Amino acid sequence: MDEIIKESGSWLQNNQGLLIEYGVNIAAAVLILFFGFIAAKMVAGGLAKVMGSKGLDKTIVDFVAGLVRYGIIAFVIVAALGRVGVQTASFVAIIGAAGLAIGLALQGSLSNFASGVLLILFRPFKAGDYVEIAGTAGSVDSIQIFSTVLTTPDNKVVVVPNSAVFGGNIVNYSRLPTRRVDMVIGVSYKADLKQTQDVLRRIVTAHEKVLKDPAPTIEVVALADSSVNFVVRPWVKTPDYWAVYFDLNKQIKIGLDEAGIEIPFPQMDVHLNKVA
Repeated sequence: MDEIIKESGSWLQNNQGLLIEYGVNIAAAVLILFFGFIAAKMVAGGLAKVMGSKGLDKTIVDFVAGLVRYGIIAFVIVAALGRVGVQTASFVAIIGAAGLAIGLALQGSLSNFASGVLLILFRPFKAGDYVEIAGTAGSVDSIQIFSTVLTTPDNKVVVVPNSAVFGGNIVNYSRLPTRRVDMVIGVSYKADLKQTQDVLRRIVTAHEKVLKDPAPTIEVVALADSSVNFVVRPWVKTPDYWAVYFDLNKQIKIGLDEAGIEIPFPQMDVHLNKVA
């Protein structure tokens, strides 16, 4: 045991400089990682603030800031490994080969990334738009590297893969400044059609949020099984869509009742046959 201790002490004494060098390199690598991660967060955050102050869309700001942050983190990790003696050229080559293998295994993730880039370039929607994508409707919160985040009207967060977004139909309800409210109003066959049309037109045109141009369309669209159906199609500013839709339903019911115009509803006649 004394011999082992003596040899260990001798080895430590002879390699003291090497140990100090390794200790310094490891400490430097830790500091590089520590300050590098902080710098990545600060640079990405600063870039996001600058881009935001220039009026750029939030989706672009979040996407670019995320790319910059992860790019700096990758550079910091390579620098730290180089500091402790890892041959970074060989390491980069290994990473490249591993990246190819991982890329083949994770084609879906790469597809999501590529779709995210295309969404940023073509910008079919921006943060705050109300859209319907991949069968889900909601307000766009952000476009991230691999996914798009929506907030639904009932305040649920839905994360949709970017490949599903870009590979399907995108319906943007907020892109244009105006929208048409489409309503179908059924009245009794006994109702006077001209009177009914006049009542509907008076209610629609009197609404303060209905646009004068384009003029609303109010016409007979179908002679249905139990009713004569009118289409009521006023134009409104996009933010006013639901307010006008709900309000007109109420006002039309009140107006037709006051005019004595019946709105039919399904009825069933039951005949009982008495068997002797």
